[in-house]
Amino acid sequence: MSRTIKLFKNHRTLYFAIGSTSAMFLYAKFILGHFSRGFTIDVGSNSLGLSFYYTLDMVQNFFESRNRTQLLCYRQFLQIWDIIFALVYTLMYASWIMYFFKNKRLFLIIPILAMITDWSENYVELLMLETYLNSNPISETLVSLGSGINTFKWASSIITYLIIFVGIMSALKTFLIKPKLH
Repeated sequence: MSRTIKLFKNHRTLYFAIGSTSAMFLYAKFILGHFSRGFTIDVGSNSLGLSFYYTLDMVQNFFESRNRTQLLCYRQFLQIWDIIFALVYTLMYASWIMYFFKNKRLFLIIPILAMITDWSENYVELLMLETYLNSNPISETLVSLGSGINTFKWASSIITYLIIFVGIMSALKTFLIKPKLH
């Protein structure tokens, strides 16, 4: 029993990383997939946040391609389900960074910035959506702000992926170079 407890304590960050990765994939598949069906269309973009940037024409086209019910569903998606998703993927990325870089907690800032910018982008998208639903013209400034936040989110995400990739490569190198015990 004490051997099992010791093994768990030595690898708890790894177990948390694996668990949070599983949670992220399950959440994306069953929660995001389910709640995004209400605004998904066959042709065109199904989320402004999945592009690296967007323009006023892209935003207008996105909103005009959907009926009011779909737009209200998108609003709920941004207010609830996408907010939770950002938290889930941040926990996953942070746990892998903590596993690979035990003494470099400063790296955690990057996925946390991605989460904060994701939330900020959702807020700006909600402002644009409310403007559109109230039959007012969407401000070019608001679109530029949302697009800039979106680009920063993706840049932070790419840096996070690179940090984790370097961690994986370092762990593989250590594993392959480690002397074999006979």
